[in-house]
Amino acid sequence: MDLYDVMRTTSAVREYTDEPLPDDVLERILDNARFSPSGGNRQGNRVIAVRDPQTREALIELTIPGTQRYIAQLRNGESPWNPLRPCGVDAETIAAVEVPNQSPMRTAAVVLVVCVDLGVVAAFDQHLDRVGLISGASVYPFVWNILLAARNEGYGGVLTTNVVAAEPRARELLGIPDNYAIAAVLPLGKPKHQVTRLKRKSVAEIATRERFDGDPLGGDVVGG
Repeated sequence: MDLYDVMRTTSAVREYTDEPLPDDVLERILDNARFSPSGGNRQGNRVIAVRDPQTREALIELTIPGTQRYIAQLRNGESPWNPLRPCGVDAETIAAVEVPNQSPMRTAAVVLVVCVDLGVVAAFDQHLDRVGLISGASVYPFVWNILLAARNEGYGGVLTTNVVAAEPRARELLGIPDNYAIAAVLPLGKPKHQVTRLKRKSVAEIATRERFDGDPLGGDVVGG
């Protein structure tokens, strides 16, 4: 596929057919994704390919508390898990939320747990009075490359992070060392429906000249 076509049609895929994703294809996906940049080219990424149904069910179970809070905050008109606005829903209400018994981790051909070695990242924002973001620069290009490569192979997936709310338990489940952080969980499989046109904000809406409040850059095209 043309690179721009891949970029414009790589959507969040949560529903999959029963078609398998063979190991040789998965290896090819990762073999190409590994050329992503990382801080100092230290390449602190690790991938755990989970196919075992019981392990997947255990991972799904770990996502429930974080998903309960997410749903409860949405119902309360809040932006879920927002680092600037504390949760305004009490613990009892959150615990009472019923989470739908469906998950892309259950139906995907494989679930990838992507980790990053915190011992090799440069967190330039570690002393700022806000949630840390910069460490992600050493892992999320790799994560996105996986999704792009999967799309190129005719597969799809979705970047999920709700298991990170229970990271200590997930680390124990998968044998992840303490110096590694879970960056993403990627269910991958053959999409039931392949999106061919995505709608996004225009360049003029997301880019300005010289300053944050500068003149808009670009036109107003939002689709392919």
